[in-house]
Amino acid sequence: MTVSAYVLIQTEIGRAASVAEAARRVEGVISADDVTGPYDVIVRARSTSMDHLGGLVVSRLQTIEGIIRTLTCPVVDLGGQRGDLEEKP
Repeated sequence: MTVSAYVLIQTEIGRAASVAEAARRVEGVISADDVTGPYDVIVRARSTSMDHLGGLVVSRLQTIEGIIRTLTCPVVDLGGQRGDLEEKP
């Protein structure tokens, strides 16, 4: 089973680019983008289980220097509408 989530990240002022760059190097991170609004970076991550995903966020992402706060939003499949979670070209 594959699970994925969006991780919304608030960073210290001026640290969004370096946080996104560091997040992209974390195994299990599919993408990390600088954004505007209440969050500075949005990460999409994938893992083999919710426990492993939680570990990825706590032990790998939250330890990146410059991160103030994270909010993890697991992706759910409501009635099979999403289909396969693999990236589409």
